[in-house]
Amino acid sequence: MKVLFAASEALPFKSSGGLAEVAGSLPKALRRRLVGARVVMPLYDSIAGELQDQMTFLTHLVVPVAWRRQYCGVFEARSGGVIYYLLDNQYYFKRGRQIYGYYDDAERFAFFSRAVLEFLPHLEGWRPDVIHCNDWQTALVPVFQTVFYAKLAFYQGIRTVFTIHNIEYQGRYGMDILTDVFGLDVRHRSLVEHDGDINLMKGGIECADAVTTVSPTYAKEILTPWYSHGLDTILERRRHKVSGILNGIDTEGYDPACDPAIAASYSAENPGGKKENKAALQALFGLAQTPGAPLFGIVSRLVAHKGLDLLCAKLEEMLQSSDAQLVVLGTGEERYERFFSALAARFPGRAGVRLDFIPTVARQIYAGSDLLLMPSKSEPCGLSQMIALRYGAIPIVRETGGLKDSVQDSGAGAGNGFTFADYNAEALLHAMRRAMQGYRDAEGWALLVRRAMECDFSWSRSANDYIRLYKALTGGGQK
Repeated sequence: MKVLFAASEALPFKSSGGLAEVAGSLPKALRRRLVGARVVMPLYDSIAGELQDQMTFLTHLVVPVAWRRQYCGVFEARSGGVIYYLLDNQYYFKRGRQIYGYYDDAERFAFFSRAVLEFLPHLEGWRPDVIHCNDWQTALVPVFQTVFYAKLAFYQGIRTVFTIHNIEYQGRYGMDILTDVFGLDVRHRSLVEHDGDINLMKGGIECADAVTTVSPTYAKEILTPWYSHGLDTILERRRHKVSGILNGIDTEGYDPACDPAIAASYSAENPGGKKENKAALQALFGLAQTPGAPLFGIVSRLVAHKGLDLLCAKLEEMLQSSDAQLVVLGTGEERYERFFSALAARFPGRAGVRLDFIPTVARQIYAGSDLLLMPSKSEPCGLSQMIALRYGAIPIVRETGGLKDSVQDSGAGAGNGFTFADYNAEALLHAMRRAMQGYRDAEGWALLVRRAMECDFSWSRSANDYIRLYKALTGGGQK
């Protein structure tokens, strides 16, 4: 079986979040199971020079973008045993460090989606059974496949999977660009129209052979108005092809036993190094060297759906009423950046904040923290809680999306974290207090940390679930 994973970002080449982690990890896990998985993504000019130097030029072609004809260069690279194709067009992808947020994003990713289909016949001896598309930036692949390619001999039998990583970001545009940018006839507007606008995610849902989300709970949640951001009626109509598969993490890359970014190595069997990492984290953020104080970590985009209003309501009270410490790494909305900066100023030696995202510092927080706060209003899957568990930082999460699927409350002595269900600040504070009480029981806490570190969030289970889905779509495929 052959699978082409189409994504707007993928590690190790370009990343702005969880999608790149998935695109860099899932294909490797599929390869280990004898699936011929490859990845296609844009060739951004901001990709590191040493990575660009390792790319090999394969060919070039002309890609239709409505009435335009645009150059597309095809480059090949290899990483972790996986072949990556990087599609080049400097007009669309020679921008700043930022991947998204440009005035012509609709046209940029219409080009990329069309190029994904156009370059396939140029690959010598390789044709995918499945094109696995991800989020709105590649939602036009199944739309274009349906409208322009399905009846052409080369493309017949190629199936499409569309994964929703976050339904909040849908690719919505005015209907006036239907023909001029996407090249779609008015006869096809029903495929992408929703509430009077073009909605690219809606197009992916309508046209893909299967639709997945990144956790089973999220697959159920997005069928309801509270979580769907307006697409619940579309998803309900297509629910026969909607399923949820929990993401995994790269357990080789995230391994405290051999992570060069942290102060000391440790494992579930030999956890002693975690104390040294805690001391190093306290020093890094200017906190008091108090080994017995419970240290809370936050590694997050500072945006509303991460539950930051709950944290704003209760963190000061928590710090005033206990000896707890707090470290925060992230950037986002100005109101939250101001809040955490002010909190650090009010509690010197108790709270430290870095308004940035530095991957090595994130790992140091996972390794040095006792607890990780993730009180999200919505969380399609979440990776931070899985990484935290891998490093023995116990997550405190709200029971939503992938958080509910990966973290079970330890109150009865068998879980791996602390959870709460209602989205309110008192419920969060109660969970934090339960966690601090548990932390005071040294023997019980050591058992909880070991249980957390032994959780298996590798891609093994998830990759097998995807393989079953691919086989169901293709009738077994070809190895």
